[in-house]
Amino acid sequence: MTLHRESRGEGEEILLVHGWGMNAAVWGGVVDALSSSCRVTTLELPGHGRSPCLGAGACFDDWVEACLLAAPARAAWLGWSLGGQIAQRAAVLAPERVSRLVLVASTPRFVQDEAWSAAMEARTLRLFHEALERDPVRTLERFLSLQVKGDDAERQTLRDLRQGLAQHPPATAVALAKGLEFLLSVDLRAQLGRIDCPLLWILGARDTLVPAGIAGPVAELAPRSEIQVLPGSAHAPFLSHSTESLALLGRFLCETHD
Repeated sequence: MTLHRESRGEGEEILLVHGWGMNAAVWGGVVDALSSSCRVTTLELPGHGRSPCLGAGACFDDWVEACLLAAPARAAWLGWSLGGQIAQRAAVLAPERVSRLVLVASTPRFVQDEAWSAAMEARTLRLFHEALERDPVRTLERFLSLQVKGDDAERQTLRDLRQGLAQHPPATAVALAKGLEFLLSVDLRAQLGRIDCPLLWILGARDTLVPAGIAGPVAELAPRSEIQVLPGSAHAPFLSHSTESLALLGRFLCETHD
Protein backbone atom coordinates (compact mmCIF):
# COMPACT_ATOMS: atom_id res chain seq x y z
CA MET A 1 0.00 0.00 0.00
CA THR A 2 1.37 3.40 -1.01
CA LEU A 3 0.16 6.70 0.42
CA HIS A 4 -0.76 9.50 -1.95
CA ARG A 5 2.09 12.00 -2.38
CA GLU A 6 2.90 14.97 -4.56
CA SER A 7 6.17 16.87 -5.03
CA ARG A 8 6.97 20.32 -6.32
CA GLY A 9 10.13 22.42 -6.74
CA GLU A 10 13.84 21.62 -6.69
CA GLY A 11 16.46 21.71 -3.95
CA GLU A 12 16.60 20.43 -0.38
CA GLU A 13 13.93 17.80 0.30
CA ILE A 14 11.11 18.77 2.66
CA LEU A 15 8.21 16.48 3.64
CA LEU A 16 4.94 17.88 4.99
CA VAL A 17 2.67 15.67 7.12
CA HIS A 18 -0.81 16.97 8.02
CA GLY A 19 -2.89 16.34 11.13
CA TRP A 20 -5.93 14.28 12.15
CA GLY A 21 -8.92 14.44 9.85
CA MET A 22 -7.23 16.81 7.40
CA ASN A 23 -5.44 16.38 4.06
CA ALA A 24 -2.52 17.79 2.12
CA ALA A 25 -4.52 20.75 0.77
CA VAL A 26 -4.02 22.61 4.08
CA TRP A 27 -0.35 23.03 3.14
CA GLY A 28 -1.11 25.09 0.01
CA GLY A 29 0.50 28.34 1.16
CA VAL A 30 3.49 26.56 2.70
CA VAL A 31 4.11 24.62 -0.52
CA ASP A 32 3.86 27.81 -2.59
CA ALA A 33 6.42 29.54 -0.40
CA LEU A 34 8.95 26.74 0.13
CA SER A 35 8.88 25.19 -3.36
CA SER A 36 10.58 28.27 -4.81
CA SER A 37 13.85 27.07 -3.26
CA CYS A 38 13.20 23.49 -2.08
CA ARG A 39 11.64 20.27 -3.31
CA VAL A 40 8.49 19.98 -1.24
CA THR A 41 6.61 16.70 -0.91
CA THR A 42 3.18 16.39 0.68
CA LEU A 43 1.67 13.06 1.63
CA GLU A 44 -1.71 12.15 3.03
CA LEU A 45 -2.03 9.96 6.09
CA PRO A 46 -3.64 6.51 5.77
CA GLY A 47 -7.34 6.79 5.04
CA HIS A 48 -7.13 10.57 4.65
CA GLY A 49 -7.71 12.43 1.40
CA ARG A 50 -6.55 10.28 -1.51
CA SER A 51 -4.56 7.75 0.53
CA PRO A 52 -5.85 4.20 1.05
CA CYS A 53 -6.81 3.11 4.56
CA LEU A 54 -4.65 0.66 6.49
CA GLY A 55 -7.62 -0.82 8.34
CA ALA A 56 -8.79 -1.07 11.92
CA GLY A 57 -6.00 -3.46 12.90
CA ALA A 58 -3.19 -1.03 12.10
CA CYS A 59 -1.01 0.28 14.91
CA PHE A 60 0.75 3.64 15.17
CA ASP A 61 4.04 2.27 13.82
CA ASP A 62 2.17 0.90 10.79
CA TRP A 63 1.13 4.46 9.97
CA VAL A 64 4.70 5.67 10.52
CA GLU A 65 6.14 2.97 8.28
CA ALA A 66 3.61 3.82 5.56
CA CYS A 67 4.77 7.45 5.71
CA LEU A 68 8.43 6.40 5.56
CA LEU A 69 7.65 4.28 2.50
CA ALA A 70 6.17 7.31 0.72
CA ALA A 71 8.78 9.80 1.94
CA PRO A 72 11.92 10.95 0.12
CA ALA A 73 15.09 9.00 0.93
CA ARG A 74 16.23 11.82 3.20
CA ALA A 75 14.32 14.99 4.00
CA ALA A 76 13.48 17.60 6.57
CA TRP A 77 10.14 16.50 8.02
CA LEU A 78 7.53 19.10 8.95
CA GLY A 79 4.63 17.59 10.92
CA TRP A 80 1.51 19.31 12.18
CA SER A 81 -0.36 18.00 15.24
CA LEU A 82 -0.77 14.20 14.81
CA GLY A 83 1.53 14.53 11.79
CA GLY A 84 4.15 15.85 14.19
CA GLN A 85 3.92 12.69 16.27
CA ILE A 86 4.34 10.65 13.09
CA ALA A 87 7.45 12.71 12.29
CA GLN A 88 8.88 12.29 15.79
CA ARG A 89 8.53 8.53 15.62
CA ALA A 90 9.97 8.42 12.09
CA ALA A 91 13.07 10.24 13.36
CA VAL A 92 13.48 7.52 16.02
CA LEU A 93 12.84 4.54 13.74
CA ALA A 94 14.82 5.81 10.74
CA PRO A 95 17.16 8.62 11.84
CA GLU A 96 19.08 8.44 8.56
CA ARG A 97 15.88 9.45 6.74
CA VAL A 98 15.20 12.65 8.73
CA SER A 99 17.66 15.51 8.34
CA ARG A 100 15.73 18.05 10.41
CA LEU A 101 12.46 18.05 12.28
CA VAL A 102 9.87 20.84 12.46
CA LEU A 103 6.95 20.17 14.79
CA VAL A 104 4.01 22.56 14.41
CA ALA A 105 1.42 22.58 17.21
CA SER A 106 2.52 19.07 18.08
CA THR A 107 3.52 17.26 21.25
CA PRO A 108 5.00 13.95 22.37
CA ARG A 109 1.76 13.26 24.31
CA PHE A 110 -1.65 14.80 23.60
CA VAL A 111 -3.39 13.86 26.88
CA GLN A 112 -2.69 14.69 30.48
CA ASP A 113 -1.24 12.48 33.16
CA GLU A 114 0.22 13.19 36.59
CA ALA A 115 3.54 14.34 35.13
CA TRP A 116 2.15 16.02 32.00
CA SER A 117 -0.36 18.75 32.79
CA ALA A 118 0.04 20.88 29.64
CA ALA A 119 -2.25 18.72 27.52
CA MET A 120 -5.88 17.87 26.79
CA GLU A 121 -7.97 15.91 29.26
CA ALA A 122 -8.29 12.31 28.11
CA ARG A 123 -12.02 12.57 28.76
CA THR A 124 -12.34 15.23 26.05
CA LEU A 125 -10.84 12.96 23.40
CA ARG A 126 -12.92 10.00 24.56
CA LEU A 127 -16.05 12.09 24.11
CA PHE A 128 -14.86 12.96 20.62
CA HIS A 129 -14.43 9.25 19.92
CA GLU A 130 -17.99 8.52 21.07
CA ALA A 131 -19.40 11.45 19.09
CA LEU A 132 -17.48 10.35 16.00
CA GLU A 133 -19.44 7.10 15.86
CA ARG A 134 -22.74 8.99 16.00
CA ASP A 135 -22.01 11.90 13.67
CA PRO A 136 -18.57 12.04 11.96
CA VAL A 137 -19.29 15.24 10.02
CA ARG A 138 -20.39 17.26 13.02
CA THR A 139 -17.57 15.87 15.18
CA LEU A 140 -14.93 16.92 12.65
CA GLU A 141 -16.51 20.36 12.40
CA ARG A 142 -16.32 20.73 16.17
CA PHE A 143 -12.67 19.72 16.07
CA LEU A 144 -12.00 22.41 13.47
CA SER A 145 -13.60 24.97 15.75
CA LEU A 146 -11.38 23.89 18.65
CA GLN A 147 -8.29 24.27 16.48
CA VAL A 148 -8.95 27.97 15.85
CA LYS A 149 -10.48 28.92 19.22
CA GLY A 150 -8.93 32.13 20.52
CA ASP A 151 -6.80 32.78 17.44
CA ASP A 152 -6.30 36.36 16.25
CA ALA A 153 -7.54 35.23 12.83
CA GLU A 154 -10.12 32.72 14.08
CA ARG A 155 -12.76 33.15 11.37
CA GLN A 156 -10.37 33.26 8.42
CA THR A 157 -8.38 30.29 9.70
CA LEU A 158 -11.58 28.26 10.10
CA ARG A 159 -12.53 29.14 6.52
CA ASP A 160 -9.08 28.05 5.33
CA LEU A 161 -9.35 24.71 7.15
CA ARG A 162 -12.82 24.06 5.73
CA GLN A 163 -11.65 24.98 2.25
CA GLY A 164 -8.73 22.57 2.51
CA LEU A 165 -10.98 19.76 3.68
CA ALA A 166 -13.35 20.29 0.77
CA GLN A 167 -10.62 19.98 -1.87
CA HIS A 168 -9.90 16.26 -1.28
CA PRO A 169 -12.00 13.23 -0.33
CA PRO A 170 -12.96 13.05 3.37
CA ALA A 171 -11.10 10.78 5.76
CA THR A 172 -12.63 7.35 6.25
CA ALA A 173 -14.44 6.51 9.47
CA VAL A 174 -11.83 3.85 10.25
CA ALA A 175 -8.95 6.30 9.79
CA LEU A 176 -10.63 8.95 11.95
CA ALA A 177 -11.24 6.43 14.72
CA LYS A 178 -7.65 5.13 14.57
CA GLY A 179 -6.29 8.69 14.60
CA LEU A 180 -8.22 9.53 17.75
CA GLU A 181 -6.99 6.28 19.28
CA PHE A 182 -3.41 7.38 18.57
CA LEU A 183 -4.02 10.85 20.03
CA LEU A 184 -5.22 9.15 23.21
CA SER A 185 -2.53 6.50 23.51
CA VAL A 186 0.74 7.59 21.87
CA ASP A 187 3.42 8.74 24.30
CA LEU A 188 6.80 9.67 22.81
CA ARG A 189 8.29 11.53 25.78
CA ALA A 190 10.87 8.85 26.56
CA GLN A 191 11.96 8.82 22.91
CA LEU A 192 12.56 12.53 22.38
CA GLY A 193 16.09 12.30 23.74
CA ARG A 194 16.94 9.75 21.05
CA ILE A 195 16.23 12.20 18.22
CA ASP A 196 19.61 13.40 17.03
CA CYS A 197 18.70 15.87 14.27
CA PRO A 198 17.99 19.59 14.79
CA LEU A 199 14.45 20.23 16.08
CA LEU A 200 12.22 23.29 15.78
CA TRP A 201 8.90 23.45 17.63
CA ILE A 202 6.37 26.10 16.55
CA LEU A 203 3.61 26.49 19.13
CA GLY A 204 0.58 28.73 19.36
CA ALA A 205 0.25 30.81 22.52
CA ARG A 206 -3.54 30.34 22.44
CA ASP A 207 -3.64 26.69 21.38
CA THR A 208 -6.18 24.74 23.45
CA LEU A 209 -5.23 21.35 21.96
CA VAL A 210 -1.45 21.57 22.42
CA PRO A 211 -0.89 24.20 25.12
CA ALA A 212 2.25 26.30 24.85
CA GLY A 213 3.01 25.13 28.39
CA ILE A 214 4.70 22.07 26.90
CA ALA A 215 7.66 24.31 25.99
CA GLY A 216 9.42 23.85 29.32
CA PRO A 217 8.99 20.08 29.62
CA VAL A 218 9.93 19.59 25.97
CA ALA A 219 13.12 21.59 26.46
CA GLU A 220 14.08 19.21 29.27
CA LEU A 221 13.25 16.09 27.27
CA ALA A 222 14.95 17.29 24.08
CA PRO A 223 17.64 19.85 25.00
CA ARG A 224 18.63 20.36 21.35
CA SER A 225 15.21 21.78 20.57
CA GLU A 226 14.52 25.31 19.48
CA ILE A 227 11.05 26.31 20.67
CA GLN A 228 9.12 29.28 19.30
CA VAL A 229 5.73 30.36 20.65
CA LEU A 230 3.69 32.61 18.35
CA PRO A 231 1.55 35.17 20.21
CA GLY A 232 -2.09 35.28 19.14
CA SER A 233 -1.95 31.91 17.41
CA ALA A 234 -3.97 28.79 18.14
CA HIS A 235 -3.53 25.31 16.62
CA ALA A 236 -2.82 26.20 12.97
CA PRO A 237 -0.12 28.90 13.04
CA PHE A 238 1.02 28.17 9.47
CA LEU A 239 -2.43 29.40 8.37
CA SER A 240 -3.27 32.11 10.90
CA HIS A 241 0.27 33.49 11.25
CA SER A 242 1.77 32.43 7.95
CA THR A 243 4.31 35.25 7.68
CA GLU A 244 5.84 34.51 11.07
CA SER A 245 5.72 30.75 10.55
CA LEU A 246 7.35 30.91 7.12
CA ALA A 247 10.09 33.19 8.44
CA LEU A 248 10.90 30.63 11.16
CA LEU A 249 10.82 27.78 8.65
CA GLY A 250 12.99 29.56 6.11
CA ARG A 251 15.63 30.44 8.67
CA PHE A 252 15.68 26.99 10.31
CA LEU A 253 15.81 25.05 7.06
CA CYS A 254 18.66 27.18 5.72
CA GLU A 255 20.77 27.18 8.90
CA THR A 256 23.94 25.13 9.11
CA HIS A 257 23.76 22.88 12.16
CA ASP A 258 26.60 21.04 13.83
